[in-house]
Amino acid sequence: MSKVFTITDGLENMGALRTGGQGSVYKGRRIGEIFVAVKLLPTPIHAESDDDKNYKDFINEVEKLKKVNENPTPHVVKILNSGITESGSLPFIEMEFIEGPDLGELLSEPHDPVFTIHEIIKVAGQLASALSHCHHVSVKHGDIKSNNVKFNIRTGNYVLLDFGLAIMSDEQRRDSLRNAGAVEFMAPEQNEGVMLPQSDIYSYGIILYELLAGVVPFPLNNNGQSSRNNVMIAHMEMPVPDVLELRNKNMPQSWGQEKRDWEMHVPEWLLTVIARCLEKDPANRFADGTELHEAILVQNSALAIKNDKEGALVLQNENLTAAILQEQEKTENQQQQISRLKEALLQKDEELAALKSTRITAPVSHVAATRNNTVQGLSKAAVLGIGLLLVCIGAFAGHAMFPKNVGDTQTALVEKPKAEKTGESTVEKDVKKPVKASVKLPAAYSEHGDVGKIFTLFTTYAYFHDRPDAATVRKANINRWNNARLKALDDENGFIYVVYENDKGQVSKGWLNKKNLIKVGDN
Repeated sequence: MSKVFTITDGLENMGALRTGGQGSVYKGRRIGEIFVAVKLLPTPIHAESDDDKNYKDFINEVEKLKKVNENPTPHVVKILNSGITESGSLPFIEMEFIEGPDLGELLSEPHDPVFTIHEIIKVAGQLASALSHCHHVSVKHGDIKSNNVKFNIRTGNYVLLDFGLAIMSDEQRRDSLRNAGAVEFMAPEQNEGVMLPQSDIYSYGIILYELLAGVVPFPLNNNGQSSRNNVMIAHMEMPVPDVLELRNKNMPQSWGQEKRDWEMHVPEWLLTVIARCLEKDPANRFADGTELHEAILVQNSALAIKNDKEGALVLQNENLTAAILQEQEKTENQQQQISRLKEALLQKDEELAALKSTRITAPVSHVAATRNNTVQGLSKAAVLGIGLLLVCIGAFAGHAMFPKNVGDTQTALVEKPKAEKTGESTVEKDVKKPVKASVKLPAAYSEHGDVGKIFTLFTTYAYFHDRPDAATVRKANINRWNNARLKALDDENGFIYVVYENDKGQVSKGWLNKKNLIKVGDN
């Protein structure tokens, strides 16, 4: 890239970056690999003395501009130096070089023609911060447009550039705006050469409008004077076109319908901010960048609080879901334990049934001489074996009928009810015997004759049988939590036949072992 002229000693001219009515921007290089941006103003200065009005105005404006960097902000370009070029005697300001595209480039291909709502809100906050910073030190930018806001690819921030108009005199600024200013972004009062803090606010609103709609409200068809005049008049007299209608029209086809629908939900507060910025009368706009920035901060704070609340709710839901899953896992483990206990109980019931059905017979000896002695000996052994067997059966039945209580281990004497008649049989009053103090015995029932009586569960589960036989057990069962009231339709072999319908309308039929039940009354 050829050098056009020398800027100043130690600052190498790397060529023009952009030219315009307010001057040209060149890329410069200090010693080594330090790159800068240099803004050259078009009005030459003939003498560096107070007698030269242009020089005096330039120095005064540069002193104001230096205040911007007294407290640096990441959203305003840093002013590094200023002076007069060695060739041409043109005033210049030297700024840091921001690497990255400007907003105008980000709205052009291959990028999307409109910004997402999320990114627009980010630009709104950072650009408002930049204006607040400048207006706080009484610096008015005067040339805010999409080409003067860059995205810093190194920091991810949007940065306000090019303070060329800010260092011009009022007369120079008026002539520059009238002939070469970006009229699409100019406030109505700037057409008369007036520049206010509210003028920057108006241009700020045009930028947000452009990011939403993909176009400025009053586009410039060509750079002829007639077209420029039409745009100026539109800013002063015409209402602003509907931004949402233009946004819907200019959305990229690459966005799916779901994203398009989502991106049409522009926050009402953002539309209100834009509308206030674009008021024709400066008095109806935000007074300056500070008031604008405070309004944006209020909305961002409210949005942050909302997001925090939503995040807290999501976290609570996640915790509840984790707790539910943990409880489900515990329940599954308990169900597995219950299933194993059921299997063990069924196995014991089968063994008990097998023991009850066992018949002990004495072998017959073919030796006639020892027949009587053998029979007598076997009879004594059989009697003793049967006695021991009955004791084991009684103990096992008691263990199976009354589950263990893990709590108090003290025992108490509990009386069974007095004898009652059930048909032709009579149950005698039992003697007192020790049982667990915390175990509640079921009401007495007879082996036969309970047809029509009402039962409920005494144990945790009661399994259905195909026949009044422990060996015919099925998987179907009733649990204690059903609070079932079961009417005995038949009574046989220690089992009753019932028909049970649960709360879902499902019907189960079969025989239930009375050992698992307790009689609660008559029909």
